[in-house]
Amino acid sequence: MNQDPQPNPSPNPNRKPPELKPGTVKKLVIGIAAAIVLIYLGSTSFYTVQEQERAAVMTFGKYSHETTSGLHFKWPSPIQQVIVVPAELTQHITIGYRQNGNDITPVEEEAIMITGDENIVSADAVVTWKISNIQSYLYNISNPEQFLRNATGASIRSVIGSQKLDYAITDGKTEIQDQVRERLIELQARYDTGIQIIDLKFQDIEPPGGEVEDAFRAVTNAREEKNTKINNAAKYENDRIPKARGEAQALLEHAEAEKKSRILNAEGDVAKFNAIYAEYAKNPGVTESRLILETLEKILPGAKIFITNSGSDTVNYLPLNELLKNNASSASSNADTSPAPQGGNEQQ
Repeated sequence: MNQDPQPNPSPNPNRKPPELKPGTVKKLVIGIAAAIVLIYLGSTSFYTVQEQERAAVMTFGKYSHETTSGLHFKWPSPIQQVIVVPAELTQHITIGYRQNGNDITPVEEEAIMITGDENIVSADAVVTWKISNIQSYLYNISNPEQFLRNATGASIRSVIGSQKLDYAITDGKTEIQDQVRERLIELQARYDTGIQIIDLKFQDIEPPGGEVEDAFRAVTNAREEKNTKINNAAKYENDRIPKARGEAQALLEHAEAEKKSRILNAEGDVAKFNAIYAEYAKNPGVTESRLILETLEKILPGAKIFITNSGSDTVNYLPLNELLKNNASSASSNADTSPAPQGGNEQQ
């Protein structure tokens, strides 16, 4: 048998909420306060330092010590406070322009400056730096990045202001860059900024755009062409001079050899003459005859000599040339008609 459910009693508007005892309220307030304190202590007593960061811990507003990467404990604020800085991170600032991704925006007030010969030049640079001393970085300068930017601009203007434009945009770029870096490092040390300058590189040192830039570009091209021709001439000189020196040395050695050869020949002739003269002094007649005969052999090597008696008063005339020709003809004909030799001995 089903029974009808009892209807819900209607609320009584005159009913009062239960009253809490004074001790319970006090305990509840103390518990809430304790929870708040614990949450506050937990949120302000522990802090984390990332890998490329370091933290400066200040006790009652005064620098106390620094911590490296990891989870650390400190007294809750306001007893101790922590300032985390990217001390292990290498940072960069640009002078003369700003770069956002691939977008580059020139900053003319930083780039434009005057050279020592009162010309205008535009210089863009990149400074690489990092924090070397956290205490100096936090307490000695109010805006470290702006201070570094101003110090870099002052160093660049100081160096370029003492150089000529032609030197600054051509051969002097590297030297000017080194001088600016040294002055910037000196400024950081003088003001104890806690900033370490790692490097400074110029992107461009050039005249402002327009006709001036075109004129200086033409001057630069002409100077480069001049240097190229000088280098080519020096290369040709280095190639030709050793060859010429070698040829000259060869000529000198050949002349020296010829000189020694002639001296030796002359000394040989002198020795030969002295030997002949010694023999001549012993027997002049025999030596004279021998010399005459040797001379005749040299000047008449193929001559035929006929000896005749020239003691008579008559002139001897002999057709010597015709006799020689007839004798030569007879000898050749006899040689042609002579029989072949026979075997055996011929008896007379």
